[in-house]
Amino acid sequence: MTDNTARLDHVVLWVRDPVASADFYEKAVGMEPVRLSEYSAGAVPFPSVRLNAETILDLMPLAMAERMTMFPGAADSSGHPVNHVCLALPGDDLDALRARLEERGAPVSDISHDSFGARGKAKRSFYFRDPDGNVFEARHYD
Repeated sequence: MTDNTARLDHVVLWVRDPVASADFYEKAVGMEPVRLSEYSAGAVPFPSVRLNAETILDLMPLAMAERMTMFPGAADSSGHPVNHVCLALPGDDLDALRARLEERGAPVSDISHDSFGARGKAKRSFYFRDPDGNVFEARHYD
């Protein structure tokens, strides 16, 4: 079945070491690596990690910036991550994520309450950084 409603398909993150980043997203965030062995073998230009059945994060090596020619100035985006990417999770998964991040020594913020998002106000949320400085928010709605 094909559902052609608008959805977020992927976000591309600039990273220094895609293999190390995939390890962080797998072990700290709980995402499944995609094309990691193919990337390691040199068969594909970057690996990804899967958030869910419909959404992935591409882990683009900074070294690829000079090859970004799809529109003028594309290479200039290298090293300029978006403000943040927000992940909405069930409450237990949010708690487990925070515990894994703290266990790995990843920077995490205090917990906020009632922050606005796509589904209204989130009961709880917090921010964290990946090893490349990309900022994520994790949140739980009621």
